[in-house]
Amino acid sequence: MGSRTGTTTHIVWDWNGTLLHDIHAVIEATNAAFGEVGMEPITLDRYREVYCVPVPRFYERLTGRMPSPEEFAVLDEVFHRHYFARVDTVGLTEGAAELLAARAPAGGTQSLCSLAPHQHLLPLVRRHGIEEHFLRVDGSRLRVNGSGKAEQMAAHLVAMAASGVDAARTVVIGDALDDALAARHVGAHAVLYTGGSHSRASLASAGVPVVDTLAEAVATAEEIAGRAPAGS
Repeated sequence: MGSRTGTTTHIVWDWNGTLLHDIHAVIEATNAAFGEVGMEPITLDRYREVYCVPVPRFYERLTGRMPSPEEFAVLDEVFHRHYFARVDTVGLTEGAAELLAARAPAGGTQSLCSLAPHQHLLPLVRRHGIEEHFLRVDGSRLRVNGSGKAEQMAAHLVAMAASGVDAARTVVIGDALDDALAARHVGAHAVLYTGGSHSRASLASAGVPVVDTLAEAVATAEEIAGRAPAGS
């Protein structure tokens, strides 16, 4: 790639299942939570087949009915209790730290937008020593967040506009269909990574590039944004 793309491409990273390789902790926490509420355990393959956002629809796919707001609040609390008991044992995805560190010297910018609770996200990002690589880090500030990322992504890019970030030259890298939908919502591009919450077949339905490594994701993002005209 030429230097032009390196100086104009902005990457918005997803956290869970993308930069943070936590899918096995997610499955363990999900099954621990299911055990508490009387639901059957789930395999990784089955999880990747049915997981979706908004999260209440995930439970509907599993049980055949939509949980009430009260039921979802309980499920959300129990899951996060088990998840945060495990998250300290989870590492970054292979090559993630090196990729993040390499982009700034090359002229690229990046930020982080996640549905993870903001008060938990920031300490984790700092613990892994990567906060300095992001212009901005945004997690969810809702008490219970079962919704998708579109509105959060819109607010994130509005805040990023002061740093000269152009949605047309922005690529969202994530592991979920919801990341592609959020990118489309704000006029950005998306690249989806297979190491997280969705199967490759599920990700392919979004109609955006699907890759197996974060290095491929960054290279594809630079190529896509380099072809895009400036301005949204």
